[in-house]
Amino acid sequence: MLTQPNYTDEELVDLLKSKDQRAYNYLYDHYADALFGMISRVIGENETATDILQESFVKIWRNISLYDANKGRLFTWMINIARNTAIDFKRSGQSKRDKQTNSLDTEVNIIPESFTTYTKTDHLGLQKVMEELKEDHRIIIEMAYFQGYTQDEISKELNIPLGTVKTRARAALIQLRQILN
Repeated sequence: MLTQPNYTDEELVDLLKSKDQRAYNYLYDHYADALFGMISRVIGENETATDILQESFVKIWRNISLYDANKGRLFTWMINIARNTAIDFKRSGQSKRDKQTNSLDTEVNIIPESFTTYTKTDHLGLQKVMEELKEDHRIIIEMAYFQGYTQDEISKELNIPLGTVKTRARAALIQLRQILN
């Protein structure tokens, strides 16, 4: 049995920039579950989430030259690409059309959660960190980052002023930074 090497972020990025196929396979094998979990939280359906995961990896592969280690870790950069791709899909008209045109087969033959093989993002401890936030902060972060709402949409949905949403979002990010440090 062959073992895959462990790469540092820097080594992995260098290999990806040189279009090394083994590095791409390593990237997919080590990060697909976490990215899929994030996408699933935004989208909510596995078939579409799988398509968006594939699209996200294509974007990562094509745009690896834009990655800047000084701005954050590779995983953070990739999760933002996946999250933004999922949010873009959700906001697009395609998402609404897909919901309207689901065939009876896709509605009847839904696979139970216990049969899915992806790893949820909770293995990253994300749920535990979110539980440490104040409730009003947690709601804002969940709506913005996991459900794809804009701050204006959150304001309207929660019936609170936009300024309050912005203040709570900023306070939540500060609190998250304190929790994670």
